[in-house]
Amino acid sequence: MPVQHVTAENLDRLIADNDILVIDFWAEWCAPCRAYGPIFEKLSDRFTDITFAKCNTEEQQQVAAAFEIRSIPTTAIFREKVLLFRESGAFPEEALVDILQKVKAVDMKEVHATIAKERAKAAGSENDAAASE
Repeated sequence: MPVQHVTAENLDRLIADNDILVIDFWAEWCAPCRAYGPIFEKLSDRFTDITFAKCNTEEQQQVAAAFEIRSIPTTAIFREKVLLFRESGAFPEEALVDILQKVKAVDMKEVHATIAKERAKAAGSENDAAASE
């Protein structure tokens, strides 16, 4: 599957429309990014059930800022609209394969339940704070 290009205009759609989305934040001047790029693209052909996308941090500074990218390359992986993984560095092929397999194995019902509990708890804390004012 061809690698998508992330822009400020398509980021939300890419996250919403893909069960698993892997984003490589990179720049042309970055030597580790250039070394990681072929590995990333090779795995996009191997894992056809996963969407791979690249974000050029020089061209898409707003997106890079939203993700607080401080070092490149950085890989971010979403599953069912939840950011499950984000780490800087160029991964060897087998390390990225291992990460992708672990992401695919995550029990997303459990993840969504945990997020719902945390949101409910945060909402309760906000309500308690507002009531005490």
